[in-house]
Amino acid sequence: MNVTLKFFASVREAVGTSTEMLELPAGVDTVAAIRALLVARGGAWEQALGEGRALRMACNQVMCQPETVVKEGAEVAFFPPVTGG
Repeated sequence: MNVTLKFFASVREAVGTSTEMLELPAGVDTVAAIRALLVARGGAWEQALGEGRALRMACNQVMCQPETVVKEGAEVAFFPPVTGG
């Protein structure tokens, strides 16, 4: 399954990109599972998205919970609770 990932504000700055196209491995089908997959990259990814980090998430431009199921072609966004313009 292919998804588009978007990163905003301090998350974008930490990981060094604002957008990424990603083919998800089998079994990765929720926002939480995508976050865990990214954290497993280590380094800046783990620091920006790791456990205990306050993050907001959206799927297809709608705020969502970690257990939200992701479908083919979805856009998943990660951003801090407060973002500026």
